[in-house]
Amino acid sequence: MTPKTLRTCRAAARAGLGYPDGRTIALGAVLMLAVTAPAFGYIGPGAGFAVLGSFLAVLAAMASALLTLLTWPVRWVVRAIRGRRAFARSRVKRVVVLGLDGLEPTLLEKYMAEGRLPNFARLAEMGTYCRLRTTLPALTPVAWSSFLTGCNPGKHNVFDFLTVDRKGYVPVLSSVHIGGSTRTVRLGPYRVPLGKPEVRLLRKGRPFWNDLGAHGIFSSIIRMPITFPPEKFRGTLLSAMCVPDLRGSQGTFSFYTTRPEAEDIYTGGERIRVQRQGKVIAAHLIGPRNPLRADEEVMRAPFTVTFNGRPDSVELKLCGTKHTLMRGEYTPWIRFHFRAAPGTKVHGICQFLLLSTEPHFELYVTPLQLDPAQPALPISHPCVFSTYLAKAQGPFATLGLAEDTWAHNERILQDPGFLHQCVEGDAEREVMFFDALNKVRRGLVVCVFDGSDRIQHMFWRYLDPRHPAHEGFGEPRLRDAIPEMFERMDRVVGRALAKCDDEDTVLFVISDHGCKSFRYGVDLNRWLIDNGYLHLKEPPAGRKYLATVDWSRTRAYALGLAGIYLNLEGRERQGIVKPGAEAAALRAELCTKLTGLRDPRHDDVAVVKAYNAYDSYVGPYTENAPDVLVGYNEGYRVSWEAAIGDITDTVFHDNRKAWSADHCIDPPLVPGVLLCNRRITTEGPRMTDFAPTILSLFGVDVPRHLDGKVLGIDAAEPAAGGQAKEVAHVGS
Repeated sequence: MTPKTLRTCRAAARAGLGYPDGRTIALGAVLMLAVTAPAFGYIGPGAGFAVLGSFLAVLAAMASALLTLLTWPVRWVVRAIRGRRAFARSRVKRVVVLGLDGLEPTLLEKYMAEGRLPNFARLAEMGTYCRLRTTLPALTPVAWSSFLTGCNPGKHNVFDFLTVDRKGYVPVLSSVHIGGSTRTVRLGPYRVPLGKPEVRLLRKGRPFWNDLGAHGIFSSIIRMPITFPPEKFRGTLLSAMCVPDLRGSQGTFSFYTTRPEAEDIYTGGERIRVQRQGKVIAAHLIGPRNPLRADEEVMRAPFTVTFNGRPDSVELKLCGTKHTLMRGEYTPWIRFHFRAAPGTKVHGICQFLLLSTEPHFELYVTPLQLDPAQPALPISHPCVFSTYLAKAQGPFATLGLAEDTWAHNERILQDPGFLHQCVEGDAEREVMFFDALNKVRRGLVVCVFDGSDRIQHMFWRYLDPRHPAHEGFGEPRLRDAIPEMFERMDRVVGRALAKCDDEDTVLFVISDHGCKSFRYGVDLNRWLIDNGYLHLKEPPAGRKYLATVDWSRTRAYALGLAGIYLNLEGRERQGIVKPGAEAAALRAELCTKLTGLRDPRHDDVAVVKAYNAYDSYVGPYTENAPDVLVGYNEGYRVSWEAAIGDITDTVFHDNRKAWSADHCIDPPLVPGVLLCNRRITTEGPRMTDFAPTILSLFGVDVPRHLDGKVLGIDAAEPAAGGQAKEVAHVGS
């Protein structure tokens, strides 16, 4: 976005018009097409690197932008008329939803009682505090998909982070399909794709802000999970969970070292062995394979590290820019590019963390992320919105799961290095959130913060003396990382209250689920083997991704975090269980046997309840769900190995990773939280209730297919002096 366009955005904001209108967006699109090279993006493991638009697609985009410019006066008049009518039936002018992912209610209540969270307490006193019923399963993509659609998973098609490719028995992302262009033209050593890559959202259902937009009400949606690729609507949106890195993964870190004994492959990352030549180490950032070349060579961005004689710093040179690396300190976001073809660059950002210079050199590099100023894939709506944010506040993390939990689990990142990522990510989001609050005076603002979820996942071992990772992993000075996170979120709530102090604004503060200790993992596939439902080949041919399973004798298998799938005839490639009565009987049998499963090592219940998907969901996509969903007890979760189909020799395992807490357990054990600056009279509110409630607040008719109900809420004025209201949590 040019300075002139940015000034136009700010002028529009000062005039009360919110973010850029169609005219400004079209102008930005034309300028970007005129001054930049064609956009490229790595679009999935194995899919290669593909042009986002062929020459014809670029021409079509330019024609569309021209049409937008020519028709904007008519559309402006229509919107102005609709804008005046939009709020005629509304009980409010603005609704604000502050999402604090995974915030645990028992800790919130404890810290409020101790006086550590004055703003949470003030919000509860002036309106409502209660526990919020989460979804089955209690997983982030499932819960937020239910929030934004107002539907149960049987209608929105998201049941887990992962789903199963039924033909190959391998895990794939549940929310997005990314594929490359299949038609190309050869030009010497280069291949030119003729078609667009396929980037398709697998989540079904209509976000409720689309219905608001259809009635002329503007929305600003910031980092809402399961919104990639972004959909068109009247408003602005920045995608979050499932936005890939430049290598097409959900986050692959790099670890450069001179240590010969270091591992070659880490879960979620890789080691690059480097050699020191005098004062210099030469290395490169590793990109995807370049399908613009016939040989599909891996793209690389060379860099050098020069030792300056000081043990705590080195000099980095990358893409013509120089940076000083200080041991133990992250660099700011550094822009770089890959050269895909003459005149064609792929832009990205990353951060460097110097871990050691002596006796061995060690350097951590974050996953290579899409540059929000020049994104190689669409990460916002409109497309220039991420550019606007980057120009306004500088580069920011774009990866869907930007906090590098795998580098932390692998002990490449220690606790301080991981905590820095969480705090920085929330700080970036805080700028965006309050920018939206300043600009959107009428309409909807939604922003989801991730740090609460990630910090609880990785630092719970400090709170739990019984956790296998409580001793010997971590730093005593960070034992307060979780309560300090609550205090930071309390300050955000305080700022939000100050911005929402008028009687025409309703503020919701919610978490999608809670969080509990994860001490022990359950290998569901080993349990299925021990009980005769799954059989292995003889001799075993490998374990990961169920490679050793004998499908001709297997009736059920586990993959992902949520539960168990039947090897169903006609659905799975080698299915043997007949649909209908046989499948129904097997589901019921598995639920009966798994419910109450005990861990003999600790004489404790590991599975509280197993749920039959066909009894739990209603909707056309129920058949895509795991057939049996496992509700674990507090302290238990599916094992790391079982989640990816790596079969072990025992059912129960100690969890010794930094990732020491989780929420994919029985939903009544991990409710979320709900606070509001108005009194809510409905007992047992659910994640699905927000879509119909917010539509109703704005006077928009609630679609009949929604599963949520309109909450009883006093939207006339804040309930001054109201008492905090406790609502017992109930099941999904």
